[in-house]
Amino acid sequence: MEQTIPTPETGEILRRRSLTDEVYDFLSDKIIAGKYISGDWLRQDDISLALGVSQTPVREALDRLVASGLAERVPYRGVRVPLLKPDEIVDAFLLRLVLETTAARLAAITITLNDIQALDQLIDQTANMMSLDEMSKLRRINKQFHFGIVEAAGNSLLNKLYEMTTNAFPDWMLYEYMFRHPELLQSSLKNEYLEHKAIVHALFSRDPEAASFQVANHIKNLWRGLQTNLDISGDSIKEIENQIKAMFPNHNLSH
Repeated sequence: MEQTIPTPETGEILRRRSLTDEVYDFLSDKIIAGKYISGDWLRQDDISLALGVSQTPVREALDRLVASGLAERVPYRGVRVPLLKPDEIVDAFLLRLVLETTAARLAAITITLNDIQALDQLIDQTANMMSLDEMSKLRRINKQFHFGIVEAAGNSLLNKLYEMTTNAFPDWMLYEYMFRHPELLQSSLKNEYLEHKAIVHALFSRDPEAASFQVANHIKNLWRGLQTNLDISGDSIKEIENQIKAMFPNHNLSH
């Protein structure tokens, strides 16, 4: 968290980031970059020693990683990069699809022009992010973008349900996957940018149906990307496709 503090000598405002923020960013960058992989333990003592900081900011950063879905806490053993079961990811994907498309419908009616401009500005920040070094920053901006859509719907309970769901849907693995397959980087990021732009355009047009469709299309494309990185059977994928068609019978969301 950024802290704002006045200096007593001049009254000027200085800005500094806490050690917890620094440790959190360091660890999340390593996870997204594939330096830590699923199942790796994030040992508090080792991290504290390696970074030359006390255990307090490390412990707080680990708590934030768990809350964000980038890590999981195992009772009596510690914190590790998540080992997510395919069925858990499938459930999270389907629930996210329902919640975020619902939020998009509501947001198309309630969103303010200032909120639309803020979303568009977030997308513009990602327009030229085409290097592997920028993946962790890109992920944070994208998360802010999607939460912005849900918040614009104006339903606090929906916000809470969505946060719980996104923590279980490991879209961060897409960025980790691109670190291992840089040949996919530019095309994937360009498609993501265009999909985000289409969502904002639908919101600006005050079109609930179009907003819902664009969000559904984008989330399903995230799912397609995860399929290449996860051990999910063909039968499970077919079942998911059928459920999507049942939820969105008038949308052409097929491959």
